[in-house]
Amino acid sequence: MMSRLQGNHADDMEEEYEMEGVDDMMDDFHGRDGGGSDTDVNEFDYMNSRNQDTTATQARGGRDIQGIPWERLNITREKYRQTRLEQYKNYENFLNLERYQKRRNSRSVRSTILHFQLRNLVWATSKHDVYLMSHYSVMHWSSLTHTKSEVLNVSGHVAPCEKHPGSLLEGFTQTQVSTLAVKDKLLVAGGFHGELICKYLDRPGVSYCTRTTYDDNAITNAVEIYTSSSGAVHFVASNNDCGVRDFDLESFQLSKHFPFSWPVNHTSLSPDGRLLLIVGDDPDGILVDFRSGKVIASLRGHLDYSFASAWHPSGLTFATGNQDRTCRIWDMRNLSNSVTALNGNLGAIRSIRYTSDGKFMAMAEPADFVHVFDIESGYEKEQEIDFFGEISGVSFSPDTESLFVGVWDRTYGSLIEFGRRREFSYLDAII
Repeated sequence: MMSRLQGNHADDMEEEYEMEGVDDMMDDFHGRDGGGSDTDVNEFDYMNSRNQDTTATQARGGRDIQGIPWERLNITREKYRQTRLEQYKNYENFLNLERYQKRRNSRSVRSTILHFQLRNLVWATSKHDVYLMSHYSVMHWSSLTHTKSEVLNVSGHVAPCEKHPGSLLEGFTQTQVSTLAVKDKLLVAGGFHGELICKYLDRPGVSYCTRTTYDDNAITNAVEIYTSSSGAVHFVASNNDCGVRDFDLESFQLSKHFPFSWPVNHTSLSPDGRLLLIVGDDPDGILVDFRSGKVIASLRGHLDYSFASAWHPSGLTFATGNQDRTCRIWDMRNLSNSVTALNGNLGAIRSIRYTSDGKFMAMAEPADFVHVFDIESGYEKEQEIDFFGEISGVSFSPDTESLFVGVWDRTYGSLIEFGRRREFSYLDAII
């Protein structure tokens, strides 16, 4: 990140994305100017309790997937979309093919964000289980039972209940979670001051707390959990102090630390565990040998800073998302230029995810749009998912059957679930 946000982070983000002229038309929609903060929650809780979730049946019947009552507003959905496209301000440092169908919009679980550039706060561990940040709580949502439960609350004091060398036994107080990762039974949360909190979902309490750095610019920008070739569980933390750190979760020890010359906003480990794809506060991304930390290639083509990256499961191609409003696809066999550049509609590409079978890629803008690309078509076929609100994160389920999108909005914040559409051609033959 170019600089560390100070003070009220939600307010700072609100200023970055202020839209002129829209609020007057949308008085009935929001009541005040756009954005939101923790102080608004109680004021609108009664509205959420009065509004029911939107089911697939209701959506097919014509109800808005977010439950927005357009018929009662003084603006149509089409007009508001056009206004958003014309007036939404993208943050820059340097000046249909429907494969996933709407399944349910759940407004009883509120997805939130704290940092306007970091949008990795939604993680699905199965087609029915998803974890997300809701203010100071990590919540679990079951799409099967439509129930939520609190997994971790960081509004007060959090301290480890296990003793490990290097763990901060005194813990942390009122941690502001900037990023999150959940895989299998492990949850890792990163904070604005370099905090790392590790919790196993099948154990009570927190297992490990540490602070990666005491640098003034210490935001934990991203976390990736992976299993090494030996079977050990690790995670990689990307930090604003220009460092990438690898932690072994069997010993809860720092195993690698690679310093770079610019803040690291996101890293992705290749499927074979040999290469790190690193992007940050530099237009050029880099590929790094994960054993030595040596830079083996530079990735030139973006015009601004990058905040998202992901490897295709094959390990032959990968993607980078940038504030120049593009997602570039790269091929390991020729890194001199990107294969293609995919354009967003509204703003920076903040999050990228591939399905585990490698057939689809989702890229999320900061608000309103998620794009799902068909890989086999060479990214030519695209499903565009649109709604209204800031995007806190996107996540495919490991079996690729579900896609979850976290929407942060003061009134219509929710978790939207999409189901993969399957085509069974043999049924057509029988008919």
